[in-house]
Amino acid sequence: MRILVVCGAGASSTFVAQRLRRAAARAGLDHDAAAVSRSALPQRLGEAQLVLIGPHLTDAVDGIRTDAAAYDVPVIVLPDDVFSDRDGARTLRLVTDAVSSPDGRSA
Repeated sequence: MRILVVCGAGASSTFVAQRLRRAAARAGLDHDAAAVSRSALPQRLGEAQLVLIGPHLTDAVDGIRTDAAAYDVPVIVLPDDVFSDRDGARTLRLVTDAVSSPDGRSA
């Protein structure tokens, strides 16, 4: 699964993407996570199967969901404390829950 992790400039999302990749590898899952800036997201949506949005972008979530809907890509807003998820396990659970959820959203 190709996951895009979005933040304002792509810097903080890099840490989340790296931790998510490691957690997925430890779990034996074929997930690839890449950091992307909000401005680059529209050009990258075609390659995504899931979009994770940094908590500081909640004001942009409606626009991002509208853009992602054109590609049938679910969007999850990450919790405020996502950066404290040092091993990526909790972020991976959000992804797993979203994939197994009928509406593509984590609980």
